[in-house]
Parts: sequence; structure tokens; C-alpha cells
Amino acid sequence: MKKHIPNALTCANLLSGCIGVVFAFKDNFDVAAYAVLISGIFDFFDGFVARWLGVKSSIGKELDSLADMVSFGFLPGVVMFKMLALSDFSSPYLPYLGFLITMFSALRLAKFNIDERQTEDFIGLNTPMNTLFIVSLPFIQRDHPGIGNSTLLLISITAIMCFLLTSEIRIFSLKFGSLEWSQNKIKFIFLILSAILIAFLQFAAIPFVLILYISMSVLHFRSIPKE
Repeated sequence: MKKHIPNALTCANLLSGCIGVVFAFKDNFDVAAYAVLISGIFDFFDGFVARWLGVKSSIGKELDSLADMVSFGFLPGVVMFKMLALSDFSSPYLPYLGFLITMFSALRLAKFNIDERQTEDFIGLNTPMNTLFIVSLPFIQRDHPGIGNSTLLLISITAIMCFLLTSEIRIFSLKFGSLEWSQNKIKFIFLILSAILIAFLQFAAIPFVLILYISMSVLHFRSIPKE
């Protein structure tokens, strides 16, 4: 029975992602953002529980990628599609550029599955962080409509995120093998600083959290001596 628990959590991630997609198409970005957060929680715990119970499996790995493709691939693509459709200069075809996010997320997930360098950390930005950033944009748009409605900015963001998803930048994983400070110092510091930013800026903090994540990753891995 216990071998099905991680897969059940992964399916919950998928279900939450599907719900988020439905509401994103309805321009209800609040529910879409909460769905992403819930999917992220399930995505974190499915692997943790699998390791804890000692029931890691090949089907679990494949199912995880398929669920992530919806929650952290299709969903952010839909959000960007809708934002471009509502931007200051649009056309019947322009919004479909948003699905470049979905395409490059698929490439990112496929690359992760076959890249033996990514057993503990990531090469390229992980899809949950990319999605969290994308779903924060509608909230920033509400507070700063002059910025959030810019078609050029949205297209630029799409291009940058597609690059980061498939880049060779090494990014530390936020999944914990243990809770010891000495083994996870960089993760704890990042989470503490991120929590402070979010407490003060709420969703507007997410772009700064993304920059902090990438910057700390680059500095962290540069400090590690090459073998």
C-alpha cells in the first residue's frame, strides 16, 4: 500500500495543476496562483515521501514529470498567453507566443530526466520556480499596470525564461535530504531571505526571489573547488 502514497501525491499535483489551468483560462489568476502553490507542495513531498518510505520507482519518476508538465509547463504557458492577450498591443496571433514557456518547460523536463549531472542539483532553472515567477506577473500588473501591460516586456520575459529553463546555469535544489544546517546552509539562507521579501512585498517579491535564487546558486557553485 505504501508504494502508492508518493504516486497519489504526484497525482494530486497534477489535479491541482489542471484546476489552475481552468481558472487561468477564465482570467482568475488568484486561483491559478494558489493551484501552483498547492502543486508545488505536493511536488516537494512526493519525492520526499518516496525516499522516506524507500519506494522510489521508475514509474514514479515518469509520473512526476508528466504531472509537472501540466502544473509547471502548461499552466504558466496559459498565464502568459492570457497576459499577452490583455496587453497594450495585441493581435489574434501574438498571445500564442506565451506557449513558448510550455515548449521550453517540456524541453527542460526531458533534459532533466536524461541528464546524469542533475541527480542532486539542477542545470538550468527548474520549472516550479519559473512557474512561480510567471504566475506572480498578473499580481504585479494590478499594482503597476503601466509595466505589467507592456507587450514588449512580456515578450522579453518569455524569451529570458525560455533561455533560463534550458541554460547550463547550475542551480541548487530546494529538496532536503536532511534538515542539518551544515548540509543545507545555502538553502536555509535562501528560504529565510525569501520569506522576508515575501512578507514585505507579497507577490511583488517573486522577481526578486528569482534573482536571489539564481545569484546565490552562481556564487555557491563558483565557491566549490572543481575536481
